[in-house]
Amino acid sequence: MTLHLSKHSDLDGTTAAATARDLTRHFFDDASRGGRSVAPEARDTTLLLVSELVTNAIRHTPAGCVLDLELEPDEIAIAVTDYSDAEPRLRTPDLEGGGGWGWALVHRLGSGVRIRHRPGGKTIHTGVRLSLPR
Repeated sequence: MTLHLSKHSDLDGTTAAATARDLTRHFFDDASRGGRSVAPEARDTTLLLVSELVTNAIRHTPAGCVLDLELEPDEIAIAVTDYSDAEPRLRTPDLEGGGGWGWALVHRLGSGVRIRHRPGGKTIHTGVRLSLPR
């Protein structure tokens, strides 16, 4: 069973990450109603990755972003599309609250992080395994 969620214009401004987390929780509820429950660890990891990717898109690009989630047989596929050609870059984390943590977290927790460029922007793809390694 593949479940698909796509939200566009709602992901813009200061509430975008919170909205994305709410959409992700609803996605998990829909999966559960469809007979596919997701382990708490995979849920938490997905929520964190969605939050970081959407926050980065809002903070570092000129417009909103699009979130796509798909429940695949062995993972949750996450894609965030934004409207900037700029590559994300690793930064030294700022212990005073200035950021630098998100992209490193995406690479540490996401599976198969990749960037697909398109005219006027890019899509960042990653996934969360449904059976997380112990």
